[in-house]
Amino acid sequence: MSLEFLITALIVVLVPGTGVVYTVAVGLGKGRQAAIAAAFGCTLGIIPAILASVIGLAALMHTSALVFTAVKYAGVAYLLYLAWQTLKDSGPLELKADKSSRTSMVATVRTGFLINILNPKLTVFFLAFLPQFVSPQAANPTLDMALLGGVFMAMTFAVFIVYGMFAALVGEKVLRSDTVMLWMRRAVATAFAGFGLRLALAEQ
Repeated sequence: MSLEFLITALIVVLVPGTGVVYTVAVGLGKGRQAAIAAAFGCTLGIIPAILASVIGLAALMHTSALVFTAVKYAGVAYLLYLAWQTLKDSGPLELKADKSSRTSMVATVRTGFLINILNPKLTVFFLAFLPQFVSPQAANPTLDMALLGGVFMAMTFAVFIVYGMFAALVGEKVLRSDTVMLWMRRAVATAFAGFGLRLALAEQ
């Protein structure tokens, strides 16, 4: 595993995307445990994309306009749904939820998972990204790709937890007024809607 891969993967993970916005929003609204659950869910959502890349299913999505479009618009609809739920105070920044509730944590993990699994660009990204770092001398290129994907996932989980913990700290110390929370919900809802629009305009 090259240093080039580790640096490139870290840069990719650090760039804020839907998973980062979701984890930060959950951290702000529900605290540290929920932020960890969000980071875990987003990381789990990477698994199908990596597996698809490793076994070649991503090539189908890359070449089939129908499959790509179907997954894309499912992702767009889900992001817009999250934006609406956030505005209604029943999404990531909901403050009435029981932070210790097992049901609430499972829902948080599920949402993070769906955010990533419904993004077809993620699958296509791994199809283009991982093979670049497979050694030409590798005895088993498939195993190499799986290992690179596992490292990428571990890096994603670690970085998202850092984002989430920082957001939870800010939420505990700063976001105490209804007015501030109202504007935070609007900002997060706008971010989700913006990501949904960008995904809608995405091409194969």
